[in-house]
Amino acid sequence: MRSYIVGVGMTKFEKPESRDWQYWDMAKEAGTAALTDAGIGYEDIQQAAVGYCFQASTAGQRAVYGLGLTGIPVYNVNNNCATGSTALMMARQFVEGGGSDCVLALGFEKMARGSLGGGGSDGGAGDFRTSPVARHYGIMAAAHGFEMTPPTAQIFGNAAREHMKRYGTTEAQLAAVAAKNHRHSTGNPYAQFQDPYTVGEVLAAKPIHHPLTRLQCSPTSDGAAAAVVVSERFVEERGLGDRAVEIAAQAMTTDTEASFASGTCIDAVGLPMSREAARQVYESVGIGAADLDVIELHDCFSINELLTYEALGLCGEGESGPLVESGATTHGGRWVVNPSGGLISKGHPLGATGIAQAAELTWQLRGEAGPRQVPDARTALAHNIGLGGAAVVTLLRR
Repeated sequence: MRSYIVGVGMTKFEKPESRDWQYWDMAKEAGTAALTDAGIGYEDIQQAAVGYCFQASTAGQRAVYGLGLTGIPVYNVNNNCATGSTALMMARQFVEGGGSDCVLALGFEKMARGSLGGGGSDGGAGDFRTSPVARHYGIMAAAHGFEMTPPTAQIFGNAAREHMKRYGTTEAQLAAVAAKNHRHSTGNPYAQFQDPYTVGEVLAAKPIHHPLTRLQCSPTSDGAAAAVVVSERFVEERGLGDRAVEIAAQAMTTDTEASFASGTCIDAVGLPMSREAARQVYESVGIGAADLDVIELHDCFSINELLTYEALGLCGEGESGPLVESGATTHGGRWVVNPSGGLISKGHPLGATGIAQAAELTWQLRGEAGPRQVPDARTALAHNIGLGGAAVVTLLRR
């Protein structure tokens, strides 16, 4: 059984509290856009998978009630920053398993201002003795101690320090990731930030946790995204072939001993998970990184984009710094990575991020991405990761 995305929608991602709306308002906006894009009504939706991290149980129901009170099953999904792609994966499984022909994947987040903490869904640094990421932060504390900086920036910043020490990666190469993604976002009306910055401006921005500056860190954001996932039969019956983008392969991995055995932050933040998820996807369809045209990956911090280049096989181990400096991952290069602006510039409402990646890639594969369009894009990859942990890799193609 094959599955297809036939409709996508998202809100503009915005700074928390910059707009007077509730999570059900943003969910209705994104969901309505996806239904309109597909040319169907909410009455056609048979099940819904709804992802979020910062609301109470059954908020998924409240989120979709604005679309219709049809009594369908609604599944509430929480998988840290990988929540959106997890909801999309559930929708695909519902369709490919033969249980439904038309499923809605929806993700949203209404967040608080300030840095995201390391203690899980409470959004604060919390008590690491009870946190689901206690083991991850324990690895960091043993190797680097603990500083009075935002915990998530700290663990990724320490991964950057390790990469610099091990491979000679430079601060300028880290900044080049952010400069690229901020430049890409200037063509994206949905992005939270749409201003370009030079490498020098990125380096001169407010320090968060050395070597990361503010412009290398994804912000807290409000927003929602949605995708309509359907069966091949539904595509044929409704005449949606011109809208359909196939979910050709998808894999989710979670932590193994490889995340912790080395005692490094590089592994604790998910490099082994990402590498294994990519391997499973590539093997399932018989392709490799060289066959990709456009990629949306989880650049929560600039270092994670470099780590993900290596995990996805865009370059060898330790070669990601020179790769981004070479221009290989921007327009005119071998791949275009994060044409949306990525998490760093588009924004990062946790529950929406993975579905927003799918929305961007759907537009790219349809040729509907406007000034950020990647010419002749046919094969696209999304990568979404959450500490604690989960990594989801999704291959989309026309």
